[in-house]
Amino acid sequence: MLSLYRAPTTATLPSKATDAPKESEPPASDGASLAASSTVHCAIAALALIRAKRDAQTASHPEVIRHLENPYHPTGGLVILFGNLAPEGAVVKASAVAPEMLKHQGPARVFESEEGALRAILAKDIAKGAVIIIRYEGPKGGPGMREMLAPTSAIAGIGMDKVVSLITDGRFSGGTRGAAIGHVSPEAAEGGPIAIVRDGDTIAIDIPSRTLRLSLTEEEIQQRLNNWRRPEPKIKSGYMYRYAQMVTSASTGAVFRKE
Repeated sequence: MLSLYRAPTTATLPSKATDAPKESEPPASDGASLAASSTVHCAIAALALIRAKRDAQTASHPEVIRHLENPYHPTGGLVILFGNLAPEGAVVKASAVAPEMLKHQGPARVFESEEGALRAILAKDIAKGAVIIIRYEGPKGGPGMREMLAPTSAIAGIGMDKVVSLITDGRFSGGTRGAAIGHVSPEAAEGGPIAIVRDGDTIAIDIPSRTLRLSLTEEEIQQRLNNWRRPEPKIKSGYMYRYAQMVTSASTGAVFRKE
């Protein structure tokens, strides 16, 4: 009867260079290599299918799914404005601004808080063409830079989003519409020019030209700044007080300054 036992074998290294596999011999294929190759081919095929569907949809609905050569708008939705009212910049969602408000000039109506502005808006105590200023709502002044969604929603609610502008050192939510300009830097609590705007001052907004200007000379602005006094903080103890003391401008991300 044949035995099923086989003596173990031991692997040995090639004793001569001639014992090594010849360069002309193709390497043995393994399952991992075949799987990787198959995955790559499947991915390429899937990408080609996606592109074909996209091109078909674009051809069928070019006004909805657009080619890069035919964008919905020539620029992005957000625009940064600079000028003597915002030396370090301000932000506006230009895509949500009515065409007739892309350029606007009007008298300032100044409020020291969101609540004060909201009361006036709801009472319809805002003149057509006004530029509403809400200040001391930035990182330091808030403190915390809360969003100004209530005033902008109220302006739209009373049908004035196409006849007035709003400027603040606070911020807005993604749902804001109208000529709402936020993140004005430096903020009022840091002594930025927005702190010295007075009722009736003329403010010129030119979103296509990326400018935001207060119609005063540099000498007049500097004189007002020299007479400006920082108001008492809204919170005088605890973590929020510490935050207000250490936070930096919105233009630098409103992060804590390094000691």
